[in-house]
Amino acid sequence: MSVYQSIRGQFVPITPEGYPFIGVFALVSLVLFWIWTPLGWIGTVLTIWCAYFFRDPPRVTPVREGLVVAPADGRVSQVALAPPPHELGLGDKPMLRVSIFMSVFDCHINRCPVAGQIEKILYHPGVFLNADLDKASEDNERNALVIATAGTRIAVVQIAGLVARRIVCFAREGQVIGAGQRFGMIRFGSRLDVYLPEATAPLVAEGQIATGGETVLADLRAGDAGRTYRAS
Repeated sequence: MSVYQSIRGQFVPITPEGYPFIGVFALVSLVLFWIWTPLGWIGTVLTIWCAYFFRDPPRVTPVREGLVVAPADGRVSQVALAPPPHELGLGDKPMLRVSIFMSVFDCHINRCPVAGQIEKILYHPGVFLNADLDKASEDNERNALVIATAGTRIAVVQIAGLVARRIVCFAREGQVIGAGQRFGMIRFGSRLDVYLPEATAPLVAEGQIATGGETVLADLRAGDAGRTYRAS
């Protein structure tokens, strides 16, 4: 391994979406140093936090067909049956909803929970309530992807939060996407909901910390022979 590779391996990549913000924070820090040194150090700490916020670490995604992986880093805030937002076209019956709340200290890159084809991308304007509230699923600004996978359709919804004011989506309708593949991000603190068929058995619990692209939320083919899981 070269010295360059060794040094590079110590740093987590930053998503290009973050460069303008980091640059602004750094510029403001220089101005604050000129005004009063202690303010400059505060600005420097905030600049470091901004770079940390926009980190985009590599992830190792399990690729077995039917697995549903976490679309984001954060705390599993809810695992419950709930009707999906009406604009998704998934019907009025309750589906299994797994919600992941991202604090301002979590990585905010969003990853596709399943492999499949994106049928629809639907943006819905709304308010900016605390994303940890249950009603945020219906009232907050959001962006949803409906994905055809494993003989069924699931949805993943980006929900803006109290601080977040910008939902970013890299994906496009009709795209074939892999599980764990990056499809967007939200700035700065927010939530993602994953809607799965009602009969799906969750493999996570409320309060659990999820790692985007790696933590398995559920298995859409749990009934297949040889598919077994144990509680621990």
